[in-house]
Amino acid sequence: MIVVRDIFQVKFGKAQDAIAVWKEGNGMLQRMDKPDRKTRMLTDLAGGNYYTLILESDYDSLTEYEESMNGVMGNGEWKKWYQKFLPLAETGHREILKVVG
Repeated sequence: MIVVRDIFQVKFGKAQDAIAVWKEGNGMLQRMDKPDRKTRMLTDLAGGNYYTLILESDYDSLTEYEESMNGVMGNGEWKKWYQKFLPLAETGHREILKVVG
């Protein structure tokens, strides 16, 4: 199993807006992808960078992740939705981790 974390630094004062937009996006992802996929949304509580938003999803394999992303990223509805989130983010990066225990 792998865990994918998409980690965003949200613009100052825009955390609640970003959370609301991602809740909408997460519902869309579940419709487009695997409805029972385990996903979590996390925000910073203390330490590190302020206004951090993390989206964490589990996949059985890198192949499953790649197939999922190809299906979602090519979808016009997703592309339109993503334009709502872009103005709220400063930066972002992705971590892909293997579960070992």
